[in-house]
Amino acid sequence: MKEPDDEDSGGEKSDGSKSGGQRSQRASQSAPTTKEDDKVLEDATDETFAKEEDSYLEDDDSYGEHLEGSSSSLHYDFVASTGESQYVETPGPAAEESEEEIKTKISPSFFYDYTELVLIPFVTPDSNIPLDLLTLVHSFGYDCRKRANLQLPDSNTVMYIAGNQLILLNLKTKEQMYLRSSSGRGIGVIGVHPDKTYIVVAEKGVSPKIIIYEYPSLRPYRILRDGTELAYAYVDFNNSGTLLASVGDNPDHTLTIWNWKEEQPILRTKAFSQEVFKVTFNPDNEEQLTTSGSGHIKFWEMALTFTGLKLQGSLGRFGKTATTVIEGYMELPDGKVLSGSEWGNMLLWESGFIKVELCRSISKCCHQGPINQITLDEGEVITIGSDGYVRIWDFETIDMADTIDDTGLIEIEPINELLVDKNVKLFSMIKMNETGNNIWLAQDASGAIWKLDLSFSNITQDPECLFSFHSGAVEALAVSPLTYLMATTSLDCSIRIYDFGSRTPLAHVKFKQGGTALAWVPQLVSYTGAQIIVGFEDGVVRILELYDPKGLTIFAGRKKFLDADLHLQYVTKPHTAHVTALAYDHDGEILATGSKDKTVFFFDVEKNYKPIGYITTPGPVCQLIWSTVTHLESTLLILCENGYVLEAPYPTIKEDVEDHHIVSYEIKDMRTKCFHFSSVKSKILRLMEIEKRKKQKELKEKEKEERRKQLAAVMGEDGEKESQGEEEEEEEEEETPLPAIFIPSTPCHILCGFYSGPGKFWVSLGGYDSGFLYHCELPPYDKNSDITEKKDEPFDFRLIEDTEDNPIQTITFSVNQDMMFCGMQDGAIRVYILSRNDLSLTNMENYWHFNIHDNNYGCIKGISTSFDDRFLVTTGADSNIFVFSIFSEFEFRESIKAKVPSPRLGIETEPIPEDIFDPKAYSIENARRKREHDKLMKEVEEIKARKREQLKALRNQFQKLLEMNKELPKHMQLKRTDFDIDSKIRAEMNRKTVYEINQVEKELAWEKEKHQLGLRKLQHRFRDSLQSDAVVVHAIQSEHKISSYRLVKPSKYSRFKRASQSEARTSKLDRFEKEGPGTKDSQKDTGGNMNVQEESIIEKGKQFRPKTLSQIMVENEIEKTRKLVLKAERAQFKIQQRKKEWEELYKSKPGDDYEDPKDVQAIKEAQVYMGDFNLKTAPDYKIPEHMRINAAKKKEELGQLDSMTYSKKTHMNKSILSLRDLKVAVIEEIQCLVQELKNIQSTLHISKHVPIPQIPQIHPEEVPEKRFHYDEKTLLAFKQQLMKSKDEKSPQGEQMASTAPGSGFLRQAPGKDGDLTTRDSLSRSSKALTLSLDIQRIVEFEKADPTEVELEIMKRDEIKHVYMQQYLTNRIKELIVTFDAELRLLRHQKLKLDTQMKLSDLHHLTLFQETLLLKNFEKQENIFQERVNSLHKEEQDLQWKTNETLKEMEEKKNEITRLQDQEKSLYAGFQAALGENNKFENFLMKVLKKKIKRVKKKEVEGDADEDEESDESSEEESSLESDEDESGSEDEVFDDSICPTNCDVGLYEMALQLRDKRLDIEEALVEEKKIVDNLKKENDILSKKVRHVATNLNAAEEALEAYQREKQQRLNELLVVIPLKLHQIEHVVFGEIPSDLSGTLVFSNHSLRQLQERIVQLQEENSKQQKLNKEFRERRKQLIREKREMSKSINKMEETVHQLMISKFGRVIDLEALQTLSVNTTLEELRIKKLRKELLNAKEIKKWEEKIAQMRWELMMKTKEHTKKLHQMNDLCIEKNKLDSRLNTLQNQQGNAFQGLRKADIVAREKVIELIHLQAERIMALKEEIALLRKKGGFILPPIQSAQENVKPPDL
Repeated sequence: MKEPDDEDSGGEKSDGSKSGGQRSQRASQSAPTTKEDDKVLEDATDETFAKEEDSYLEDDDSYGEHLEGSSSSLHYDFVASTGESQYVETPGPAAEESEEEIKTKISPSFFYDYTELVLIPFVTPDSNIPLDLLTLVHSFGYDCRKRANLQLPDSNTVMYIAGNQLILLNLKTKEQMYLRSSSGRGIGVIGVHPDKTYIVVAEKGVSPKIIIYEYPSLRPYRILRDGTELAYAYVDFNNSGTLLASVGDNPDHTLTIWNWKEEQPILRTKAFSQEVFKVTFNPDNEEQLTTSGSGHIKFWEMALTFTGLKLQGSLGRFGKTATTVIEGYMELPDGKVLSGSEWGNMLLWESGFIKVELCRSISKCCHQGPINQITLDEGEVITIGSDGYVRIWDFETIDMADTIDDTGLIEIEPINELLVDKNVKLFSMIKMNETGNNIWLAQDASGAIWKLDLSFSNITQDPECLFSFHSGAVEALAVSPLTYLMATTSLDCSIRIYDFGSRTPLAHVKFKQGGTALAWVPQLVSYTGAQIIVGFEDGVVRILELYDPKGLTIFAGRKKFLDADLHLQYVTKPHTAHVTALAYDHDGEILATGSKDKTVFFFDVEKNYKPIGYITTPGPVCQLIWSTVTHLESTLLILCENGYVLEAPYPTIKEDVEDHHIVSYEIKDMRTKCFHFSSVKSKILRLMEIEKRKKQKELKEKEKEERRKQLAAVMGEDGEKESQGEEEEEEEEEETPLPAIFIPSTPCHILCGFYSGPGKFWVSLGGYDSGFLYHCELPPYDKNSDITEKKDEPFDFRLIEDTEDNPIQTITFSVNQDMMFCGMQDGAIRVYILSRNDLSLTNMENYWHFNIHDNNYGCIKGISTSFDDRFLVTTGADSNIFVFSIFSEFEFRESIKAKVPSPRLGIETEPIPEDIFDPKAYSIENARRKREHDKLMKEVEEIKARKREQLKALRNQFQKLLEMNKELPKHMQLKRTDFDIDSKIRAEMNRKTVYEINQVEKELAWEKEKHQLGLRKLQHRFRDSLQSDAVVVHAIQSEHKISSYRLVKPSKYSRFKRASQSEARTSKLDRFEKEGPGTKDSQKDTGGNMNVQEESIIEKGKQFRPKTLSQIMVENEIEKTRKLVLKAERAQFKIQQRKKEWEELYKSKPGDDYEDPKDVQAIKEAQVYMGDFNLKTAPDYKIPEHMRINAAKKKEELGQLDSMTYSKKTHMNKSILSLRDLKVAVIEEIQCLVQELKNIQSTLHISKHVPIPQIPQIHPEEVPEKRFHYDEKTLLAFKQQLMKSKDEKSPQGEQMASTAPGSGFLRQAPGKDGDLTTRDSLSRSSKALTLSLDIQRIVEFEKADPTEVELEIMKRDEIKHVYMQQYLTNRIKELIVTFDAELRLLRHQKLKLDTQMKLSDLHHLTLFQETLLLKNFEKQENIFQERVNSLHKEEQDLQWKTNETLKEMEEKKNEITRLQDQEKSLYAGFQAALGENNKFENFLMKVLKKKIKRVKKKEVEGDADEDEESDESSEEESSLESDEDESGSEDEVFDDSICPTNCDVGLYEMALQLRDKRLDIEEALVEEKKIVDNLKKENDILSKKVRHVATNLNAAEEALEAYQREKQQRLNELLVVIPLKLHQIEHVVFGEIPSDLSGTLVFSNHSLRQLQERIVQLQEENSKQQKLNKEFRERRKQLIREKREMSKSINKMEETVHQLMISKFGRVIDLEALQTLSVNTTLEELRIKKLRKELLNAKEIKKWEEKIAQMRWELMMKTKEHTKKLHQMNDLCIEKNKLDSRLNTLQNQQGNAFQGLRKADIVAREKVIELIHLQAERIMALKEEIALLRKKGGFILPPIQSAQENVKPPDL
C-alpha cells in the first residue's frame, strides 16, 4: 500500500510498534496539539501577513474571515457507553476565536498535516497491539453504482471511492494509492478542480468535512466544515475554479457555495425536500447553478439584493409532462437547460418550463431507459443511457428546437451512436486529455470501467473494458488452502478468481443466476486445490475446476493464453431457493448444503457426490459448521436465521444398493439436537445494572468513611458530630427502576457462529440481541419434544463493546486460532487477540478496530485469512474486496505470485456436464418425486386402457343385441327400457352428466367472469359515462331529421348533481310532511288516544284538587319575596338602562376632528373611481376587492355554465324523446288504421280500392339503446356465423358475413323488441280483427241471390265503406303531416339552441383557459395573501400587546402613587402621635428615617434566572450597607438600639414598627419603578416592531396588488371570441368596417348609457350637496346655543337636588343604592326552605305513625295465631299422655285370648310406634314454628308433611 505520507517521509520507514505508540499518543492528546498547531500557523503566516497587510485589509469582508479550526487536530477515542462512532472530533481553540471581529486570511502556502488528519485504527489502551496490525495491500472492488464515482485527475490516473478509502489507480502501471477518510464514516463524493491541481473529497458522518488535497502531492490544502448534516451528495467547481458548490444528502439537502480557498461559505440554502443528485455551475455564467434529483430540477441564480448576496431558486415545472427523476442534464450557453428523463427522452427547459421534449422519429425514445449524463463537447451534445448507448446529437438543432403542435414533441435523429456492449448500463463518463484523440472513460453500473473512442472515424477503436468488477454486494468469499488464490461470487451471476499475492485478477465466468454461497474444496478431496463449489440463488450447486490453460496442448491458431480458466465439473440442484451455506466435513467425505428452503442436503463426495438425503430445518439456513478433529464425533452445526440451532450427526452412508424404489431423499430418523434461542439480553442488562449500582454504593460508602476520618482528624468530636449531621441531612436518592425484562415478539436473526467444544457453540445475533456473543449448549436429543415450543437460554456471554446497533456479521479465526477476525455490520474490521486454541473466549479485552468498508451499506459479507495467516481478505455489500497484510515481525521482501494448478490430463477432451439453465428446473428431490409420480400415472393409464378395451367389447356386443331385437317381429320385440339392468344406473348416469356439466361451468367460471368483467369495464368506460346517447328522429315524408345531444354525466365543475340531490331531499321532506302526520296519527289512534285521555284526566284531577294550608303558606311567602325582589330588580334594571343609554350617548358623541366613515369611504372611492372609467388593460388599473377572481371562483363560474348548458340540453333531449314517442304512437295508430283499411277493402270491389299508404318504419338510429339487447337466438346466430366464417375462410364469405344485415351480434330479437305495439294498438288491432271476422261470416252465408232489400243494404254499406276508406286515408295523411310539422318546429328550436351551445362552448373554453391560468397563479397568490394575513394578524397582536403594556404601565403608576400616599400618611400619622413639643421628636424621627440593612429570605434553587436575581439582591444589599456606613460616618454618636431614658417606650416601639413599614413601602416603590422602566422599554420595542410590521404589511399589500395586476394582464392576454352583428359595430371608417379591429373596444350599451346618465346624476348631486352643506352649518350654530342653555339648566337642577337631599336625609346620599335596596334574598330563600322542610317532616311523621299502627295490628293478629297454635299443642300433649297410658295397660295385660294372635299384635304394635314417632315429629315442627313466630320478622314455613300423614291410626 502506498499513502501520501510515505512520499513526505522520504522513504524512511520507522518501526511498527514505535509508530503505533506515537500515533496512539498523538490520538490521546487534543488541547496541547491544537495549541502547537496554532503556534505553527502563526509562525507560518506571520510573514505573509506582514507583506500583505495593506492589501488584504482592503478586500471584501465577506471573503475574509478567520480560519475556523484550520489547524485543529482530530482526536479519535473509543466511547464505550454509546453505540455511535468510535471516532470523536475534538475542536481546537480556533473554533472559539472565530467569533472575534478581527478576520485573518489563510496563507496560500499553508497546508494541513495528513498524519494528524487521517483516520487511524482504534486499539485498546495498554494492549501492545500495533496500529499497523492490518495494512491495506490492494483493492479488487469498485462501487460502480455510486454516482460520479469515476474521476480523472490526470490522463494516467483514475480516482474512485472504495469504502473509507479514495483509490488513485495508475492506468499504466496498475499501481494503487490510498487516501483514508478522516471521519471514519465513509466518503460521499469526489471531484476534481478544472485545472487538475486539486481534488475534493467530501466525506460522510456527523457534520462531515470537505477536504481539498493538492494534486499530485496529495497534501491536505483546505478543509470546509459544517456544510451538511450527515453526507455530501455532489460537489462541483465553477469554470474558473474559485468557487465550490456542494449539496448534502439526506436529511437536509443543503446547497452551499464556498470560497474554498478561505474555507468560508458564501451562500447557503436548502436545495429541495427530496433527494438531490447533482449540482453544477453554468460554464458560461458562473452566477447560475442547476440542481436535479428525485422528481425535480431547480435553477438557481446568485442575485445581489438589498440585504446582500442571495441564492434564488426556481423550481422547474413539468406541466403536461409526467414528473420524472432527472439524473443527467447540461446547461446551454444561452441559459437554457437540457435534461434527461426516466423514459429516455430529452427535455429542453427555458425560464423554468419545458419548452420542448425531444424524441426520435416515430415517437421513439432517445434512449431505452433513463439518460444518466448529458455533455457538450466540441459543439456536439453527447448523451449516455442505461441502455448502453452513447449517442451524439447536433447542438444547433437542439438549441433552436420549438414546439409545433400540442404534443410538445420534436423528432430528431442522432448524428452518431455507439453501443458499448450487451448488458452495459452506463452511469457516468469523463474525457481523457489526450491530444488528437477523443477518448473517454465510462463508468458501467454493471461492474466495469470502459475506454471509449468517440471519434467515429475509419480508425476508431472498439470499446475496451479496462477493468471488470462485481456489481452489487459480494455475497461469498473463499480462499485457497494451498496458495494465494481467492474466489468470490455475487448476485451479478459472476464468479471471479483473484491472485491476491501478486494483486491481479485471473479469471471470471458468468452463469444465468447469481451466486449466493461459495467454498474452496478441501485438499483431501482435491489434492491440487483446484476445485471450488458454488451455490446459486435458484438452488443449483456447481463444482468448478481451476486450471492454468498454458499447460494445455497447443492447437493451431491459438494465440492468446489467459492466466487461469474455469472448467465446469459437476452440476446438481438439491434446493429450490437460495443456497446459503456449503461445508465439507473434516475428512472430506460428506458435503452439506443449506438453503433458504429450510433444508440441509448431504452428498457422498467419494461416490461422485451421490445424494445421501436431506433433513428439514425449522427456519432458513444461514451457516453450516462441521465439528473439528478434536471432537469425538463428527457433527454438523446448523444455524437458522430465525433463532434455531441444530446439531445433526454424521449421516449413515448406505452401500451400493439400488434406491429406485425410494420415493424421497428425506432422512426422517436422524437424531438431531435442537436449540431454540430465547432472548436474555434484558436479563444481562439488568444484572449489569445491579452490579454497577452495587459498586457505586460501595464507592460512596468508602468516600463517606474517608470524609468522616478526615473531619475527625481535623475537628475531633465536633467533626464527627458535624459529619453525622450532614449524613442525616442528606436525603436518600430514589433509585431508578431496574431495566424491565423484555423479549422481542419476533426472534432476532442469527448472523454467525462457531463451535467452542462438543455440544457448545457461540452465536452472534442482530436486532435487539446484538451487542453480545452468546455461549450456548445443545440439549440432549428428545424425540417427543416440540421444537417450536422450546425456549433455550445461553449459559454464558461476552459483551462486545460498541455493537449495540452494529452486530458482528461474520467471524473467522487465524490458522493458529490466536486471533479472531470479526466483520461488522457497518463495514468495520475488528480483531481480538486470543490465547491459542481458546475457543471459550476467556480473554476478549484487547482488540483492534478499523473502518474499511462503507458505513451505510458496506456490511461485511465475507472475511477470511490466507492459508499461512499472512493476508486477510474482506468482501462487503458495497462491491469492495480488500486485501490486508497481517502484521508480522518478518517483512515481505517481494510480492509472491500464486501458483495456478496445472490442468488435469485430458481435461480439454473431457465432456462438459449438462448445465442447468432453467431456474424452474426440478431439484433432485422434486425430480425423484416426479419420477415416482410419473411411474404411478403410467401404471394407472395402462389399467385405464385395459378397462376401455373391455368396455368397447361390451358396447359392441350390446349393439348387436339391439340390432337382433329390431329384426324380431314387433310383438316379440323387447322395449328399450327392458335392456336396462337397473333404472338407478341410468339415473346415476344422468346425475353424473349434470354433475360434469356443473364442473365444466365451474371450470369456465373464471373465463366467464373475465369476459363479464371486460364487458363491464367497456360499459363503464364508454357507456356508463353517458347520460343519454344520440337519438336521431327522421321525418316520415320529408328528409328532415333531428338529433338529440349526446350527453355525458355532469363534470366535476358542475353543480347540477348537488342541485338534483337537494331537490330530491326537499321533495322527500315535502312528501314526509304530507304523508307523515296522517299515517302516524292513524297508527296511534288506537292506543295513543287512550294514553292522552288518561294523562289529561290526571292533570285535571291534580288541577282541581284542594290545596293544603301548608302549601298556601309557602306560596304566600314565595309570592311576597318575589314581589320585593322584582321591585328591586326593576329599579336596578331601570338604573342600568339609564346608565347604558348615557354611555351609548357619550360614546356616540363625535370628537372635534371626527369624520363620518361613510363620507371618508365615499371620498376615497370618488378619488379613485370618479372622473375616469379605467379599462382592465390599463397599466394603472386597480382591481376592486369584489372583482378579484381566483381559481375557485372561476371553477364555480365554470360549474354554473356547465349546469346551465346541461339543463338546456337535457330539456331539448326530453323534447326529442317525446317526439320519438309521438312517432311510435303515430306508427301504431297508422298500423291500426291500415289494418281497418284492409278489412274495409276486402268487402269492396277492387275497382274502388284506394292505394294503401305505406306504414312508416322505426330507424335503428331512433332507438340506439336496443343495439345492446340480445337473447339466446341472437347468440346462437352469432355462433353459427363464427363457425361459418371459420369453415369458409373465403373473401366472399367474409364479405357477406360482414355486410349481412341483422346477422351481427347486436341484431334485434324478433318478437320482443321488433314489435313496437302497445296496449292501445293491440286493442285497436283486436277490434279490427273482430270486424273482419264478422264480414267473413256474412260472406260465407251469402249463398242465395240477394233480395232488393238486401241489395239496398249492400249499397248503403258500400257507400259507408268507401267513405270510411277515404276517411282513414285522410287520417293517415293528417297524422304524417302533423308529425312532420312538429319535427320541423322542434328542429328550428334546436338550431337556435345549437347556436347558443356553440357560444357557451366558446365561453367554456375561455373560462377553462382562465382556470388553468389562475391555477398557475394560485400558489403564489396564496403565499402573498398568507403573508398579508400573517402580517395583519401580527400587527393586531403587537397592537394588543402595546395596549396591554400601556394599561399595565398605568396600573403601575397608580400603584406608585398609592405607595407614595401611604408613605406620606405614615409620616403624618407618626407626627400626630408625637404631639407638640416632644423632647425626643428628633431622635424618634431619626429612628424612623434611618436606613438599615435588611436580610432577604432567598430560596436556593438551581435556575440561572434566580441566581441572577440573587446577584442583584446582593448588589442592593451592598449598596444598603454602604449607605448605612455613610450615615454612620455622619453621626457616629447616634444609636437606635436603646431607648433613651424618659422616652415613651410605646412611641419608640411605634417608630421601629413604622420604620419597617417604611422600608417595605420603599422596596415596593423600587420594584414598581423597575417594572415601569421595563414596561417603557418593552413599549418602545413594541412600537418599533409595529412600525416595522406596518411597513412590511404595506409592502406585502403592494406586492399582492402588483401580483393581482400581473394576473389581470395575463388574463387580458387570453383571446375571447365574441360574435357580433353588423349593427353592433359602430366603429366605421368612411362608412365601412375597417379591416383591422385590434384598436377597437367591445363595450355594452347598458354600461355606456350608465356612464352618460352618471354625468347628469353627478351634476344634480353636486348642487344638492351644496344646499345640504349650507343647511348643516346653520343647524350647527343653533345646536351650540342650545348646548349652552342646557348646561346652565343642568347645573341649576343639580343644586336643587342636593338641597332637597340635605333637607330630607341630612346628607347627600346615593339614590341608586336607595332604589335598589330590597330584602335579603338569601335569608328569605332559607326561610322558605325551612318552612318547606318542616311541612315535609310533618308529612313523613304522619306516614310513620300510620305504619306503626298497622304494624301493631299485624302483631296482635300474629299473637292470636300463636295462642291458637299453643292450644293445639296442649291438646296433642294430652292425647299423647292418654295413648302412653293405654299402651302401658295393654302391655301389662296377660290374656290368653290373644296368645294365638301373636303376629297381629306385633304388627299393631309397630303401627302404634310409627304413629307416635310421627306425632313427635309434628310436635317438634310446631315448636320450631312457634319459636320463629315469637321473633320479630320471622318467616313462616309451611308445615312438614310426611308420606304417612294421610294414614289413619288403627282403632285400639
